[in-house]
Amino acid sequence: MVRGKLIVISAPSGSGKTTIAKKMLERFPFMRFSVSATTRPKRNGEVEGKDYFFLTREEFEKKIQNGELLEWEEIYGNYYGTLKSIVEDALKSGDILIFDVDVNGAISIKEKFPDDSILIFIKPPNMETLKERLKRRRTESEEQIKKRLERVPMELEKAKYFDYIFVNDDLEDTIKSVERAISNEIEKWKAIQRHEY
Repeated sequence: MVRGKLIVISAPSGSGKTTIAKKMLERFPFMRFSVSATTRPKRNGEVEGKDYFFLTREEFEKKIQNGELLEWEEIYGNYYGTLKSIVEDALKSGDILIFDVDVNGAISIKEKFPDDSILIFIKPPNMETLKERLKRRRTESEEQIKKRLERVPMELEKAKYFDYIFVNDDLEDTIKSVERAISNEIEKWKAIQRHEY
């Protein structure tokens, strides 16, 4: 049986990772999105089971205790995590899963599946641009934006653990670069399969 592949897109908040991940699903329709679990409130237009699995704090903590999460973290007072069952099923079925997770989550996935995962880091051009993008989203208060920006130096420091790093100063160019990187990885993955089977 062909083993699947995990493509993990990560970045500081406001760097465009969700937009880029969604574009990759359009360009590579055979890929599946790895839906994360979270305790944060649902934003307008978000769909249960498509954008996130929205859990209560109690439900999430139960999953932590039961070892059902591949990785999880508490960020800005909310839990975020990846359900182990989804990833293991995808790898067994030979699917390509794409993730939109925070930096520590990405590194945890790589540690657990070093041969199956490719990590892509999206870097903001600078702090000012990032701040502007976060404000434009209008989904967070000034205080929440401040908290997000405080994490950025730690996140940038961890970029060195990623397989690819792209600076998102022009969204269309960044989308093309990420698309090329993923195409190359898929070609390598197919070549290994041809070789093995």
